[in-house]
Amino acid sequence: MNIDIKPRGRYFEDFEVGQEIVTPARTITSTDIVNFACLSGDFNEVHTNFEYCKTTPFGEPIAHGPLVYAIMGGLQYASGVNDGTLISLLGIDNWRMLAPVKHGDTVRLVQTVVEKKESSKPDRGVISFQRQCVNQHGTVVQEMKATLMYKRRPRA
Repeated sequence: MNIDIKPRGRYFEDFEVGQEIVTPARTITSTDIVNFACLSGDFNEVHTNFEYCKTTPFGEPIAHGPLVYAIMGGLQYASGVNDGTLISLLGIDNWRMLAPVKHGDTVRLVQTVVEKKESSKPDRGVISFQRQCVNQHGTVVQEMKATLMYKRRPRA
């Protein structure tokens, strides 16, 4: 039996400069923060010690910057944009942490296509996004430029 499953993701041709893509939202939990500390080995008190954090401007533990970055990747996946069409992540530039993320914050990824380049190989192309992780208050908590390689639409 030959089953032809078409990817739900977007091909290189489906992106246009200026296009905005907004993902579903996700709430960051204390469990996320603790699990990331365990996974990464980063037990810095600003992420894990409630009493210490009372002495900081944050007042409570904050999420690790790389945890928020990883959640942005998950939100990108949840959007379906990359499903079956993404080849690789080529780079992240100008990654900035602009505001703390605490447990209970709900974030989403808002990204705008800023560049689209054909590759030297005819089956792929490169898309650059200006990505912003935005919390429930509309505050941009992280931003970066992400460059990814996508499949081109197969010729019939």
